[in-house]
Amino acid sequence: MRTNWRREAHIIAVTLTVLAVGLSGAPASAQEQPTVRINEVESSGGSPGDWIELVNTGTAAVDISKWVVKDNDNSHSYKIAKNTSLAPGAFLALDVESSFGLGSSDSARLFTADGSTLVDSYTWTDHATTTYGRCPNGTGAFTSTTAATKGAPNACGTSGGGQPTHGPWPGDSAVTVADASNVFGENLSGLSFESAGVLWAVDNGPGKLYRLVPNGSTWRPDPAGGWAAGKALHYANGSGDPDAEGVVATPDGLFVATERDNGNGSTSLPKILRYDTASSATSLNATAEWNLTSDLPSLPANAGPEALSWVPDSFLTAHGFRDEHTGAVYDPASYPGHGSGLFFTGVEANGTVYAHALNLSGGGYTRVATIAGGFTGVMDLEFEPATGHLWAACDDTCQGQTSTLDIDAQGKFTATAVHDRPAGMPDYNNEGFAIAPQSTCVAGHKPVVWSDDTNDGGHALRAGTLNCTP
Repeated sequence: MRTNWRREAHIIAVTLTVLAVGLSGAPASAQEQPTVRINEVESSGGSPGDWIELVNTGTAAVDISKWVVKDNDNSHSYKIAKNTSLAPGAFLALDVESSFGLGSSDSARLFTADGSTLVDSYTWTDHATTTYGRCPNGTGAFTSTTAATKGAPNACGTSGGGQPTHGPWPGDSAVTVADASNVFGENLSGLSFESAGVLWAVDNGPGKLYRLVPNGSTWRPDPAGGWAAGKALHYANGSGDPDAEGVVATPDGLFVATERDNGNGSTSLPKILRYDTASSATSLNATAEWNLTSDLPSLPANAGPEALSWVPDSFLTAHGFRDEHTGAVYDPASYPGHGSGLFFTGVEANGTVYAHALNLSGGGYTRVATIAGGFTGVMDLEFEPATGHLWAACDDTCQGQTSTLDIDAQGKFTATAVHDRPAGMPDYNNEGFAIAPQSTCVAGHKPVVWSDDTNDGGHALRAGTLNCTP
């Protein structure tokens, strides 16, 4: 913990920040109903310094007069002022820095007024990039928030009213290596299952497409059809080196999301490209292109579209998906020539997912929705038909977490859950994420594959499992 703070024996006046949320009602005894919880912690000197936020999760106000907050040192104590009542659902931010500083490896502990009853605590081993907060508020596990929200509901990576749940990976904790040593090297990025026996992968530098097939318990480039070393990708005119980041196999063909032309690496060029995977050529030219530059915000050259997925119209219409372009429930007939579904592109720079109807004749498109992906950056997207989840995956920037996006009552995709990476997975730079078809379920689990852009330990692919139960 920090040692450069003044320590004083007398009671120091501090600022209490209270959101007045229904402050009426008689206080309830903390001993009868200890519903006050630590909700958010700023340990690395936010404004105006370190602070600890409380929330009342109960249905009655709680008198927290003279309750005590400590860090991991019992001699460091902050006492809440007398006549302080916390209403149901209200937040209280305690500016503790004038009494003690919170260190990079420290604790926040909340005691009742007699100092002997521990009400709640949280311990961390390093500063959060933003803050540590419970998701959902007051009841969920602590996680790194997407923004500091002192005295307000936590920023858990969702837009709209609800907070996503936060929990462990919903599958086996074990993860295994899924490729031979140094087959792919660095830069393997997006993944997409076409079937139980075919997994597509893209390399972002140089741009390349791999058709992968099972090899025992691992995956290898298909030795047939000229795929043994992967196939180089080019733009429709046969030129360029597309920085291939995302890939998805659809009934309408195989599509790749790109950030730029590696030959002009300082310029953003966000495109979706379609390729003919039946071609016997050793390199592939795009058969169609959609340039998203004018529709997306200005993006860094190396932080544009990283993820690509596809959701069928049948699912969207059955769940009342709302078309932000028309302002009405999505009607596929509004977009002639778009095929049988919509494309969802995830952007690294802003963590946003953009849904587009692509005119499959090439070139034309319409944005149908703009969705908060749940993270500061989205590295891959995966639609899971069995559950209706649109999974968003983040890399080591977010400690390898994934979120699930589901269509809510308003017809919008909203983050409903955040999952930690499997316990057996180190914090690799995973940029690809693919879920095997439901037909592969065995004993309630189906395979999941991740791709590591950094090729840690000489391996770019790792496999685990996901629960099959919707």
